[in-house]
Amino acid sequence: MSFSPQCITLMSMEKNELTFEQLQEKFPAALNYLVTMFLLEREYGKVLNSQLAKKLNVSKPAVNQAIKRLKLLNLAQQDTYRNITLTQLGRSYGIKVLTKHYLAEYMLIKRMNYPWEKADDEAQRLQHTISDEFTEYLYEFFGKPDRCPHGNPFPGCEAEHALISAPRLDSAPLNVPLEVIRITEEGEAVQGLLKFCNMHNLYPGTKIIAREFLTDESMEVENNNFTIKIPLSTAHYLCYRVI
Repeated sequence: MSFSPQCITLMSMEKNELTFEQLQEKFPAALNYLVTMFLLEREYGKVLNSQLAKKLNVSKPAVNQAIKRLKLLNLAQQDTYRNITLTQLGRSYGIKVLTKHYLAEYMLIKRMNYPWEKADDEAQRLQHTISDEFTEYLYEFFGKPDRCPHGNPFPGCEAEHALISAPRLDSAPLNVPLEVIRITEEGEAVQGLLKFCNMHNLYPGTKIIAREFLTDESMEVENNNFTIKIPLSTAHYLCYRVI
């Protein structure tokens, strides 16, 4: 993956557009909208008002007002069917925030021994404070990684499509060797899910075998000769590949 400088220093030429720094100062909530919109667009191919309201835990009227402002700033567009899309500028800002987030997770987990299951929450706070220069430094320091410690791909990396389109564990074949490769961004946001994965060693790279789907909406998975019972509602957020 080539870490594009324009994701770090992109400047606006239109009078109604703001630089990343100006946006961070004048409309800080916009950055949360942009990175959330990028993730939804990448995962599902579209962004809806209701999705944003749920993900950001705000009301639909609040989303409507935010989208109006983002449109005025040339950061988002909305068609007649109410589908929301990012402009090139809005997408670059969302990518910039997400990149800072992923590298903050690397710093916390790889260099500071911060708990793997807590790093996402802490990175949410740090992503707005890390400078562009430090972001570039971290990217080089960690060897230009292509995915975050939870397996989600850096935007534009070679593995991005394969990771995003990887099947979910709740539809896995039985009695076939599998490898966990990703805990989705949505899964990271589910209360207790990362803690569950940490307790049962369900990290990217973990080798497992799905043994049985049970009648109580769960599944039994073998992990290093131990049997784990995973709720299907949790398994849905774990992606795998056949090995």
